[in-house]
Amino acid sequence: LGANSHINLYEGGGYANLAGVSCKQIEEDENGMFSMEDVRDAFHLDDDDHYAKSTMICLENTHNMLGGIALPSSYIDTIGELAHDEWKEHGMKVHIDGARIFNAAASQNIPPSVLCAGADSVSICLSKGLGTPMGSILVGETEFIRLARRARKRLGGGMRQAGVMASMGMHALSNHVDRLTNDHARAKRLAKELQNAGFWLPRGGKVDTNVVFFALPENCKLKKEELPPLLYEKYGVKIGGGYSSGGRLFRLVTHMDVDDDGISATMEGITSLCL
Repeated sequence: LGANSHINLYEGGGYANLAGVSCKQIEEDENGMFSMEDVRDAFHLDDDDHYAKSTMICLENTHNMLGGIALPSSYIDTIGELAHDEWKEHGMKVHIDGARIFNAAASQNIPPSVLCAGADSVSICLSKGLGTPMGSILVGETEFIRLARRARKRLGGGMRQAGVMASMGMHALSNHVDRLTNDHARAKRLAKELQNAGFWLPRGGKVDTNVVFFALPENCKLKKEELPPLLYEKYGVKIGGGYSSGGRLFRLVTHMDVDDDGISATMEGITSLCL
């Protein structure tokens, strides 16, 4: 499990609390990937009482906290080969936290099925880039889904009204996937204009999908805590702050409700308040 992954940082320790499992955290590189050496070092059999048995490798695609990085299919295939070939007799699985998997696929111009071919299961959020009011999908083999449904029932997650959410999801999957590249183009515009204005961006300003992180310049007129409330009060723009060590990073996420005028208003607000 990635040390900077959403599951590790922002799910309240749910994997331990609800599933009763422990996770070995592996530091990702700047492109959101594990080194194969680190993955092998983290692997343990059930032959030493000091270690928990390794059963699954979990990836996040796109990787939120590293700036919406899109993991390539070649990397996922490599992880899959390690789990399914080298460690086949030990039953290793690969799961993808694919909350924004359609963004990852759109950025590489490949189908999600190809991108996720090396995985055993994928979770997909319908309410982020795809724009539904609510809903998520879990994808996997028949027996895996049967067990997941039982787990959901035990946790009180069953709904008789699930068809309403399903209809929303079907509409989004049929109508909102092809337009994701528009969000990516607007995010890249934001990154370029922020960098040109003197703001600091990770990865030298490179943006893969629809997530942009930035930090204030040294000559900023505001403290970092002041920007989000003032930007919303004066320009009607909501941004998230407090990310990374010391809380110096802000996060911007483009989506179907943000148009070109919204990007202009965001840049006008940030530059006017900060510079």
